[in-house]
Amino acid sequence: MPVPRGAALLVAGAFFMEILDATIITPAIPLVAASFDVDPIDVNLAITAYLVTVAVLIPASGWLSDRLGTRRVFITAIAVFTLASIGCAASVSLPMLVAMRIVQGIGGALMVPVGRLLVLRSTAKVDLVRAIALLTWPALMAPVVAPVLGGAIATYGSWRWIFIVNIPLGIIGFLLALKLIRGEGHVNPVPLDWRGMAALGTGIAATLIALEGIRVQGTNWAHVAAGGAVAATAMTVAVWHLMRYRYPLVELRVLRVRTLRITVSAGSLYRLVITAVPFLLPLQFQLTFGWTPLVAGALVTALFAGNIAIKPLTTPLMRRYGIRRVLLVNGVLSVGCFGMLATLDVTTPVAVIALILFVSGALRSIGFTAYNSVAFADVDAAELAHANTLNAAVQELAAGIGIAVAAVLLGAFTPISHTASQAYSWTYATLGLLIAVTLIETLRLPREAGDAVSRHTDEAS
Repeated sequence: MPVPRGAALLVAGAFFMEILDATIITPAIPLVAASFDVDPIDVNLAITAYLVTVAVLIPASGWLSDRLGTRRVFITAIAVFTLASIGCAASVSLPMLVAMRIVQGIGGALMVPVGRLLVLRSTAKVDLVRAIALLTWPALMAPVVAPVLGGAIATYGSWRWIFIVNIPLGIIGFLLALKLIRGEGHVNPVPLDWRGMAALGTGIAATLIALEGIRVQGTNWAHVAAGGAVAATAMTVAVWHLMRYRYPLVELRVLRVRTLRITVSAGSLYRLVITAVPFLLPLQFQLTFGWTPLVAGALVTALFAGNIAIKPLTTPLMRRYGIRRVLLVNGVLSVGCFGMLATLDVTTPVAVIALILFVSGALRSIGFTAYNSVAFADVDAAELAHANTLNAAVQELAAGIGIAVAAVLLGAFTPISHTASQAYSWTYATLGLLIAVTLIETLRLPREAGDAVSRHTDEAS
């Protein structure tokens, strides 16, 4: 049965709200930092906390959907997300803002199973690329709107209005969900893997604490080492448990599917690096170039404009050349694009910066679409739910850690750089090297990887 169009568009709208909330804060980071009297880099925790919360709770949200039903979970998620937005706007300190962002992450995680899994279960593999495009097209507008909207709000108003804009969106989504979303729970759902969730949550939290502990000055390396040790131990325990438990929170055995395994590894590293760029650019434009939040946000829009402009061509490219070849060429060009980002300084013409960001956004779109398309190409229908949960959780986690890694790199390079721009240059160069690592995994993909979903044939190439 096809997904009802109204419900699909509502899910796309929910994704729009999530992405808008995740990206709209970046132009206002310096103002948030000034309001709370903290370093701008420290505000990355408010972004990371949201993304990581989503990553940790995605597997549990799938269990809740089975137990309570899609309708209850989705409606509750929208309500939680909207109420948490009010809390974010009312925050009086960075810890309070981070706490409210975590609550927002809970709502965001609960909206995930209603979306992608509903579409995947109702779509034939030959229509998978088209279905994913239908689901994500409306959400693609959020990153375009967010930098300008966030920059305008931060320039002419208070950063708190950044979160207030979620309230009308949340109310509309709540009312539509009452009418459009259906889905009851199962009579006998499998038990929730509390031990797996606790181990994974501990490992992820300890990883972030260790990363956040690295500072330009005053790093307590004993605390960083302790956090790293706890993270390694918890993750080891988590893997051991997940491989042995009958109803694991995350089914790791699906990684035996080669295309999914490579997507989880290379695709996650790709997302980690790419999501760091929209975090770094507004900081660079405001703190080193001296631009206003509005100007900085407007220029970052070029990145996401490239994302949307190339979107109609991504499917034809994969059909013409195959997903493996598209990923390889895209990876090489992405490394070169990071090299161009490393050359930016205050003397670079604005038109040149906009062009570089536009190209970067186009490559970003191609990479995301290709990885998302090949991820489930060889997964059996019976394992689709497990594969979707694992991939979604890892991708969200990669996005959150990517911002933390960018902050750590920038903090590490700042004291040894002659100029502020040089610190950003070295950060971009390092991220470019990480993108190059994804090419090694991509080369391990079979030449025909993803042909079932892209409809690529040797004659087409």
